[in-house]
Amino acid sequence: MFKIQHAEFIAPGIKRFVIEAPRIARKQQPGQFVIVRLYEQGERIPLTIERSDPERGTINIVVQSLGKTTNLLNSKVTGDSILDVVGPLGKPSEIANFGTVVVMGGGVGTAMAYPTAAALKRAGNRVISIVGARSKELVIEESEMREVSDVLMITTDDGTYADKGFVTDKLRQLIENGTRIDLVLAVGPIPMMRAVAEMTRREHIHTVVSLNPIMIDGTGMCGGCRVLVDGKSEFACVDGPEFDAHRVDFSVLVQRNSMYRAAEQRSLEEFQRQVASHAADAHEAQGECVLSGGNK
Repeated sequence: MFKIQHAEFIAPGIKRFVIEAPRIARKQQPGQFVIVRLYEQGERIPLTIERSDPERGTINIVVQSLGKTTNLLNSKVTGDSILDVVGPLGKPSEIANFGTVVVMGGGVGTAMAYPTAAALKRAGNRVISIVGARSKELVIEESEMREVSDVLMITTDDGTYADKGFVTDKLRQLIENGTRIDLVLAVGPIPMMRAVAEMTRREHIHTVVSLNPIMIDGTGMCGGCRVLVDGKSEFACVDGPEFDAHRVDFSVLVQRNSMYRAAEQRSLEEFQRQVASHAADAHEAQGECVLSGGNK
């Protein structure tokens, strides 16, 4: 069991956990992830390590409530425990002094991009960070990204904060303004990473994306996280999660990630019905308690 030292929502539906995991904290490098299981029959889900503290023996993960397991995880609070946390898994990010690096985070992908952005800055790069979210309330890691960036740009889809638009709009501006870009790192939804890859391919800018396909064991044994790279199958858990964006077949990635969408939706709906039922039972029991107390 892995104890949750601290848990707090940092945006609607997005929660940060500080988890006791000393062995993982000692070995974690930027870009790596853990696989979490909440109970014996539960599914295993991959989550990027936002940061680690070897002295305290803790790791941070940031979780967005999307399906049954992430909703269940985000219902946990400080002092609760998680059954399994396995890691660190995956290849670490390639860290070197490339020159000028553009780090792009879409939605909760910003938390995944942060540790690599920090390491790239420490390596002497000029870091330009572009953070995007659907709205102001969903912008995360702003202060953290500002600390490790020479320039920070923020966009919101609806224009409720900073500049209205998408992260790709800012990347296009940089390119059109003649900014020298030696490397782009993009982490976020598949459509966002795909759009970045198409843009940088035309400009011959080396681009890396962090992929998060369906995973089960995280060791390359099950083959569930296969991605097509230059026409050959590779495994995101052991060959990635970071890949050359211009070599990834995004159409196959989209197809594979949508294979279980209907089943995932049914599972989420059943979970939501159970939560609503338990809440109704608790409300009814509380009402009976009040009535009983009033009759004394």
